[in-house]
Amino acid sequence: MKIAVVGTGYVGLVTGCCFAETGNEVICVDIDANKVSKLSQGEIIIYEPGLEKMFLRNLREQRLVFTTNLADAVKDAVVVLLALPTPPGEDGSADLQYVLKVASDLGKLLKPGDYKVIVDKSTVPVGTAEKVKEKILESGGAALSDSFDVVSNPEFLREGLAVEDFMKPERVVIGASSEKAKKILGDLYAPFVRQGNPVIYMDIRSAELTKYAANAFLATKISFMNEIARLCEKMGADVDHVRRGIGSDSRIGKRFLFPGIGYGGSCFPKDVQALVHSASQVDYDFKILKAVTDVNEAQKLHLIPAIKNYFNGNLAGKKIALWGLAFKPNTDDIREAPALYIIDALVAAGASVSVFDPEAMNNVKQVVGDKVHFASGQYDALTNADALVIATEWNEFRSPDFSKIEASLHNKAIFDGRNLFDLAAMREMGYHYVSVGRETVK
Repeated sequence: MKIAVVGTGYVGLVTGCCFAETGNEVICVDIDANKVSKLSQGEIIIYEPGLEKMFLRNLREQRLVFTTNLADAVKDAVVVLLALPTPPGEDGSADLQYVLKVASDLGKLLKPGDYKVIVDKSTVPVGTAEKVKEKILESGGAALSDSFDVVSNPEFLREGLAVEDFMKPERVVIGASSEKAKKILGDLYAPFVRQGNPVIYMDIRSAELTKYAANAFLATKISFMNEIARLCEKMGADVDHVRRGIGSDSRIGKRFLFPGIGYGGSCFPKDVQALVHSASQVDYDFKILKAVTDVNEAQKLHLIPAIKNYFNGNLAGKKIALWGLAFKPNTDDIREAPALYIIDALVAAGASVSVFDPEAMNNVKQVVGDKVHFASGQYDALTNADALVIATEWNEFRSPDFSKIEASLHNKAIFDGRNLFDLAAMREMGYHYVSVGRETVK
């Protein structure tokens, strides 16, 4: 099948590569000529495990092509996927300007009788498909009314596992009112659901809301467990025991029950805000999700009081090493990353900060400049530091060389925002060890 993917960001690039992997002819289009040039020459622009090999293979086999020309991309395509950014506005609403601009452009390019399925792949508010259809007809005229359908096909990709999630999806959600569109998308996704995972067809508005509901629920689980972790700290309980105790209940499940310093990234913060805003538009006060956001914002700085207390309230002149900058491991995404909030708080308190992350260093440099020292390795970050803070649970941080840590730090103090280490082991080694929702080892 011939497919056009509009937008070569995280979702667009993964989507294009994975559809090409199953033999489809995919043209990805983007207005950023520099990005298109790099991709066309085989230079991948995001870090995602397993993606580069797939990208290069399909580029070499010419099943994957990149262009800045929207007309060329959609000319022969049966399916046109819109994978465009929908950044949050100041009021939390999703900004649809990029989606609607492309919809307007498509209206000028579509031809009567040349049927295409226009797919909203971006995470968009309820009612967006209707707006996309209106824009296309407004730009192209009523003669196009039978030449296209707009459907909602939300993505459920986890950064760091996106290729696996796309190639072996737990479910595919398709919101469509047209049987013809359902058939085309069903055929497109057939190779991905051969093991029987469901393709769930529903109305368009329900599909649009499904993505927001899924992310909001997962964000709620995280903030709930962070609340429980705070309660554990006050009551002398251990959140790891509580987590395992409730996670074994199949109605709850064990995923997203790990406490820490909050969630970040491009999806949860933006989607929770957008759903709260959408609720306000229909005069509904979504109190639970407002609380989820409040808990998460506070949780990002949860370790700061403990760090200050350790240094008797004075961080001036102290050097703090920070491991982990990405909002989660196996990605270079730093959007809403808790580490950035921690850096700001430490610097504001007078500390100097030395940081290391396996993939996200360049992205952070563009945001914070020379505010921090960028170390060449995780142990280099520790040189002459007074304490270590862990903000991202990269695998290489899970089993470090503690003798190197001890030799480098002025104080055997670790503030762990991801609960990587065993309390008994830290006690035996003589560390001052603060984690989330567990006993402080002194």
